[in-house]
Amino acid sequence: MAVEQPPSSLAYRTTGSTLLHPVSDLLGIPLDQVNFVACQLFALLAAFWFRIYLSPEKASSAVRHAFAAIFGIYFVIFCFGWYSIHLFVLVLICYGILITASMRNIHRYSFVVAMGYLTVCHISRIYIFHYGILTTDFSGPLMIVTQKITTLAFQIHDGLGRKTEDLTPEQLRLAIKVRPSFLEYISYLLNFLSVIAGPCSSYKDYVAFIEGRHIHMKLLEMNWKQKGYSSLPNPSPTGAVIHKLCITLVSLLFFLTLTKAYPVTFLVDDWFVNQASFLSRLGYLYIVMQASKPKYYFAWTLADAVNNAAGYGFSGVDKNGNFCWNLLSNLNIWKIETATSFKMYIENWNIQTAAWLKCVCYERAPWYPTALTFILSALWHGVYPGYYFTFITGILVTLAARTMRTTCRHYFLSSESLKAAYDVVTWACTQLAVSYTVAPFVILAVEPVITLYKSLYFHLHIVSLLILLILPIKPQAKRQSQTLNSFNNKKKS
Repeated sequence: MAVEQPPSSLAYRTTGSTLLHPVSDLLGIPLDQVNFVACQLFALLAAFWFRIYLSPEKASSAVRHAFAAIFGIYFVIFCFGWYSIHLFVLVLICYGILITASMRNIHRYSFVVAMGYLTVCHISRIYIFHYGILTTDFSGPLMIVTQKITTLAFQIHDGLGRKTEDLTPEQLRLAIKVRPSFLEYISYLLNFLSVIAGPCSSYKDYVAFIEGRHIHMKLLEMNWKQKGYSSLPNPSPTGAVIHKLCITLVSLLFFLTLTKAYPVTFLVDDWFVNQASFLSRLGYLYIVMQASKPKYYFAWTLADAVNNAAGYGFSGVDKNGNFCWNLLSNLNIWKIETATSFKMYIENWNIQTAAWLKCVCYERAPWYPTALTFILSALWHGVYPGYYFTFITGILVTLAARTMRTTCRHYFLSSESLKAAYDVVTWACTQLAVSYTVAPFVILAVEPVITLYKSLYFHLHIVSLLILLILPIKPQAKRQSQTLNSFNNKKKS
């Protein structure tokens, strides 16, 4: 009897290396995901080696730049094969802009070219060549490089094209006064520490790390003598790396169990939509969105650990005198899971992307900064309709939550019990609102999103609109401050 051929596996659908295909078959995980994890684990080992054997005391800055760039380029080719050409083309085009454009326009040209190229790649991958979500997604590194290119261009513009008095303190701190060399540019954009999964960091911080000034610079910024140190300390990242690897392992276990146990497709299943109660649908939505988080916790925490292992990411000393390695952290899991406001949740999710959006859009937009920032975020993520449902809903919910908090919060600060009750209610509302808002981001397609929102009666959209129409939008800062001071005085007494 002839042996029946197995159906084509998603594991084959990659343009990257097939070296680890046996591992992919053994684990039942797509090959592109196996390649990603393998590169990040190898990057972790390389990062330790880089810190010990290519430290600034043993190797020149040029050698460290070259090593970081060469390994990064190799990782990209290993994971994405010929797709990596897109990354290299964008990098070279924008370097041409860097060395030829005027300082008054370098940020505009770089932004338009980088975002334009990224958007064309998003469109072509999904709608023209119909690659969809079933093939290697090379857009991840392209998105990170786009962040770095535009960040660098804006910071060069701040340093060489604007007056000092026109800059904010943060813009002044990060402003670049000298154009980077080609080696520095390539190293910053394509270094093996962040080329696969990020995060984006400032050029000044990265160069300080390569030149061995990173930790000392951060210690001087926070005045280490006032923290009780008699001599300049030399903190080790080993403890922080171990801690983050433990979080990575737990996140991976949750991802392998929860994600498969609670499929997102059940949200729009005909039986579930028509037979389950509203509260059941809302509760399952929350569970599914919780189950979708561990993959982000895994990828971002592992990327953070890789940078820390190389000695990059030191942020100073906390109030207890402990060394902190969260300069490049992309999330704060505790604050995410305990967030009592939409703003608090957003501020602790994808932190480095939020910093990028603030740098290139929010603090520079001449009007409607919140709306423009959400639109840019959607465009950067891609062209799936679900992204735009999420970010347009996010604009509405953010404005409504801000209005509600400004108008009502001060009424609940007069006693500890009232504030505790307020925190519990706002925590539940925040978690459900986030689940409702980000569901299209996971579902992606138009029809299932409409089906989901119809099954939930578009309730958050309606409530948000009513809040914006009914409640007065007035700053209550003085009244809030007086109430909060009264509450704090009661606590002290």
